Amino acid sequence: MRKALQLETETPQREAAFFFGLFMRGHSAEQLRRDIDVSHQVVHRWERLWKAEPHVQRRLHEILSYRRQVLAIFNTLISLEIAFSHLRQ
Repeated sequence: MRKALQLETETPQREAAFFFGLFMRGHSAEQLRRDIDVSHQVVHRWERLWKAEPHVQRRLHEILSYRRQVLAIFNTLISLEIAFSHLRQ
């Protein structure tokens, strides 16, 4: 399981690029952001379900950190695309 986590945390750029590709094909940036992010309701549910399992809670925090990295990279790619599109005009 540690190996899977290692691979997952090494590639937020790749996942963000995948979502950016969807954006470039016409998908809504807001919908893609919702798909990348983990809602507060889900986080609260996870915390409630796994509050007695410290190893699971650590894993959940790692997952949330990874999702936030993907979202930040995705937002940066969107911002750069918007900036460059203005320069091309």
